[in-house]
Amino acid sequence: MTGTDFHGDLCKNYGMTARVLLIVLAGWTFLQTRSAPGLFFENASEKAGIDFILKNSITPVRYYYETMIGGAAVFDFDNDGFVDIFFPNGASIPSLEKSDPSYDNRLYRNNGDGTFTDVTARAGVKGLGYCMGVATGDYDNDGRVDLYVCGVNYNQLFHNNGDGTFDDVTARAGVPGIHPKLGKVWAITAGWFDYNNDGRLDLFVNSYLTYQIATAPHCKIQGVPAYCSPNNFDPLPNFLYRNNGDGTFTDVSEQSLIARHPGKGMGMAFADYDLDGFVDVFISNDSFPNFLFHNKGDGTFEEVAMPAFVAYNENGRTVAGMGADFRDLDNDGKPEIFHTAMFGDTFPLYKNLGGQFEDVTSATRLTIPSSRLTAWGAGMFDFDNDGYKDIFASCAAILDNSMEIEQRPFRLPIALFRNNGDFTFTDVASQAGALSVAAAHRGAAFGDFNNDGKLDAVVVVLNSRAQLFLNRSRNSHHWLTIDLTGKASNRDGLGTRIKVTAGKHVQYNHASTTVSYNSASDRRVHFGLGNAAVADKVELWWPSGARQELTGVTADQILKIVEPGPAAKPNIP
Repeated sequence: MTGTDFHGDLCKNYGMTARVLLIVLAGWTFLQTRSAPGLFFENASEKAGIDFILKNSITPVRYYYETMIGGAAVFDFDNDGFVDIFFPNGASIPSLEKSDPSYDNRLYRNNGDGTFTDVTARAGVKGLGYCMGVATGDYDNDGRVDLYVCGVNYNQLFHNNGDGTFDDVTARAGVPGIHPKLGKVWAITAGWFDYNNDGRLDLFVNSYLTYQIATAPHCKIQGVPAYCSPNNFDPLPNFLYRNNGDGTFTDVSEQSLIARHPGKGMGMAFADYDLDGFVDVFISNDSFPNFLFHNKGDGTFEEVAMPAFVAYNENGRTVAGMGADFRDLDNDGKPEIFHTAMFGDTFPLYKNLGGQFEDVTSATRLTIPSSRLTAWGAGMFDFDNDGYKDIFASCAAILDNSMEIEQRPFRLPIALFRNNGDFTFTDVASQAGALSVAAAHRGAAFGDFNNDGKLDAVVVVLNSRAQLFLNRSRNSHHWLTIDLTGKASNRDGLGTRIKVTAGKHVQYNHASTTVSYNSASDRRVHFGLGNAAVADKVELWWPSGARQELTGVTADQILKIVEPGPAAKPNIP
């Protein structure tokens, strides 16, 4: 993904890329001129009081960690109905310790009036070490969302006490990300899901590769210091921690068969792709075949990316996989897979055919615009509420000195691929306000910060202020946001599948916070309803097996839905 080795692959495939460009250029140019009806975003970070700066401690040597950093979490930590923002942060290099407050992680409370307050010190979430990603979930079913922060030299589980503070319970919970033979490994991101449907959220931790400052080579391209290629380092096994229900976890990485497949994971997303009632795991690996872990429902997983046709792209190549999302994009009830990659790769989009997938990147007209970009964060959400999910990608080059080495800019604008309604996409970011401003973007997280029914995004930027993109889109489309409370299922309702019917239009989504790169998004489930002022039917399939149906649901509201049936026994905090 970085450094010297990817240049050979890029050159070898340049001819192919050029031919593809010529073949579809005319069609893509036509789509580029199609206007984006009302899509508009404002960067409101300054007036909102969000002054977080992601510090990667860049050095002349270009240590690998420096370019891989950066994510955010969107979650309502104080249950006031407004989603808040957490940012993991870096540390000094080479010590990998937070040597001064500028390296602290930061938590911003949403005041509900368009502004945020930094509550990091009171909350106790400044953190340790060189942090990478964050996962959000209510692991003890107490009604308060907790934080898991992973990184290079520490992973931390922060338990939400419900009074504005968090406790570091990593040691007691038994989730340090320490391998019995390899020690603490470099963790990129993590995610919460209930893999065994016992009503308790389990934790998947995504590992990267065997890079350490003490033994790291000093890589160069054309004599200029650069970040090394992932091909120079070995893959690492991932972790699966099963929730015991008493505040502790058991490492089941081996017995679940997850650990049998070391990789170089960067993006991760959850969905039940074969609709068998058990949540599966997709991992986008860096210049290494992707993983699709099929949940067999007996506590084990089978890695099926190759037979499912998501290990490689449509050209039979690995790509520098980065951020990922796993949602139904064509409204047929089966979740698709999308992930970002680097310049020359394209961003693969895999259509779910029912057990297998087809790479439809070219067919959906994503090949040309994405082949010119490198992106990190990713998300499939309906930003214009027309009933069709769009694709968001936070872009920037890997090398901060890419202009000197590759004659390409380091800072890039956001890409927003609008769904045309026929399963083709058009990049409309240049017409969508603040998204067109180039920056050194990294991870992105999504949620509705002002509860106006229009999905917003927060994107971190290397060594610069984070960007809060508020959706100011101008249209009269209706929407419905569903706020789940599980009883027999996990309290967050993660894994719940939802079908919304409004007139002749049917669409699907599911509850998940694990999306993008190094990031976690709002657990509430959003639907754009277009011109429909009423959802005729809302159907839910909970992880417990419970099924629920509501009719005649009025649009333009945040609808709280509680799972029917008896509550699960609460976990002991």
